[in-house]
Amino acid sequence: MPFVKKLKSSAYFSRFQVKYRRRREGKTDYYARKRLITQAKNKYNAPKYRLVVRFTNKEVIVQIVYARLQGDFVLTAARSRELPRYGISHGLTNWSAAYATGLLCARRALTKLGLADKYEGVAEPTGELTMTESAEEENAPRPFKCYLDVGLKRTSTGSRVFGALKGASDGGIFIPHNAKRFPGYDVESKELDAEVLKKYIFGGHVAEYMESLEEEDDERFKKQFATYLADGIGSEDMEEIYTNAHAAIREDPTFQPSEKSTDWKSESVKHRAVKLTLAQRKERIAAKIEAFHAKGGAADADDEDEDDE
Repeated sequence: MPFVKKLKSSAYFSRFQVKYRRRREGKTDYYARKRLITQAKNKYNAPKYRLVVRFTNKEVIVQIVYARLQGDFVLTAARSRELPRYGISHGLTNWSAAYATGLLCARRALTKLGLADKYEGVAEPTGELTMTESAEEENAPRPFKCYLDVGLKRTSTGSRVFGALKGASDGGIFIPHNAKRFPGYDVESKELDAEVLKKYIFGGHVAEYMESLEEEDDERFKKQFATYLADGIGSEDMEEIYTNAHAAIREDPTFQPSEKSTDWKSESVKHRAVKLTLAQRKERIAAKIEAFHAKGGAADADDEDEDDE
């Protein structure tokens, strides 16, 4: 057998440091997180906010989060599951829904902080690159600032992450960004096509796909957009739906809990075993002994006597 050099000795393993659990699970990029949460020392423990955008198979989740030594704290949050309240009942994970969810989160946060009147953002999106600037009033508070946190999502051009960013930015939050990752950006000319971006904001890309699919394969169109057709929604209704939704979000962004058909808290308490006190346990034992003697105690004693004979 040839000589094999031992590369990792016992000294190596005795000093091996296990990585953080969420790093081992592939859930957190700590290289990026360190730079997102580290605050300058001259900020005197002021929270550093970040716009956290996450996607599931059924919804978009947008949160404004800041870090403390105890952990992360959520200032406010919005989910695309709330959009049916504003008239958007379908496509709750597409680019337009991400924009509406980001807008909802931004307006909700500014309302909570009392800045909704001073920073209204862009009421009528045109697709242009706009950044929230300081209010013109003297001694006015600075705009609320946060940074985009994409997590492990790949930041490719046209990604839905930047839809939520655009919605939050148009909602009145100052988020440092540029136009390079928005749909409609041309790498060669280095310019943003505002019409393409506006089309994505108002669901125009979905409307185009509906029209093309209806022409090419009517059977597949009816199957894929069955819920749209059941509610009487066509490709020509998309822009109006999102326009009305944006206006409704600005009018009332406050959170309203959904009505639950079952009160699960009372249901769980109903089946939960309650711990008895010492006096209650003694009473219970005494009642069992009394019931035993009253009902079956004498009969059991007679049976034992017959067995002995």
